[in-house]
Amino acid sequence: MSSATSTAENKQAVKKQSQLKEIWRRLKKNKIAVIAMFVIIFLVLIAIFAPLIAPYSYETQDVMRPLEGPSRDHILGTDRLGRDVFSRLLYGAGQSLQMGFTAVLGAALLGIIIGSIAGYYGGWLDNLLMRILDIYQGIPMFLLTVTLAAVLGPSLQNAILAIGIALVPGNARFMRACILTVREMEYIEAAKSINCSVRRIIVSHIIPNAIPPMIVSVTMGLGFAVLSGAMLSYIGLGAQPPTAEWGAMISDGRNYLRSEPQLALYPGLCIMVSVLAFNLFGDGLRDALDPRLKT
Repeated sequence: MSSATSTAENKQAVKKQSQLKEIWRRLKKNKIAVIAMFVIIFLVLIAIFAPLIAPYSYETQDVMRPLEGPSRDHILGTDRLGRDVFSRLLYGAGQSLQMGFTAVLGAALLGIIIGSIAGYYGGWLDNLLMRILDIYQGIPMFLLTVTLAAVLGPSLQNAILAIGIALVPGNARFMRACILTVREMEYIEAAKSINCSVRRIIVSHIIPNAIPPMIVSVTMGLGFAVLSGAMLSYIGLGAQPPTAEWGAMISDGRNYLRSEPQLALYPGLCIMVSVLAFNLFGDGLRDALDPRLKT
């Protein structure tokens, strides 16, 4: 009995490996998506190793050299407090990506739970959950995010929570749609016929088969979360001084757009590159996971 179980598990592992290889083969054909993937990896590595790479701490001030242009000591110059712009950009990657990844993953987890329950059970429970989400989504997302961040109080953690809460309805609806498609498959009927528990059917059969489209949605949502986090920091509801975060850096540099435009330009370019990379990689990943969706 144990031998048969082990053989079945080995076959399943081999099948998963072959599927991953096929997805990677299709993804490699999309050169833009591959470049975007390496850009994301590069940004993540910068965020992790910023304390080792940055020549200065993000809060170190050279009070004798404020608003200085590029030099040997400060390759991108200094801000109004004499802090090294290059170092703050490196540290800012960690804060901005932290907001994006934490908010999106938290929203995805909650969305998967709500969407799975609504999609599998259907009936009055589905109607109740969807009507609540309808009310939820009746509020513009940016307005909801700003309102939540203002109510919770200005801080990086509260900004993450606000963005995550605002993203939950979209993730829940998307997961529900995936579940509705999967639950009518023959293998679900087979699992029901052998009296599998509801929890096992959802966890072992429905969610694993409905999750690939969700992965694409999460990947593309990362760009929106990074942009939302920068927006909250720009208006003072996100990362607080002296924390280095790209949106907060743009806010600090907005008073010097005429004389020192690079103070806002550099973090703005970082935000643009990261959001573009997440969107392009998500688009390529969608085509790799399901070539039928390719346009």
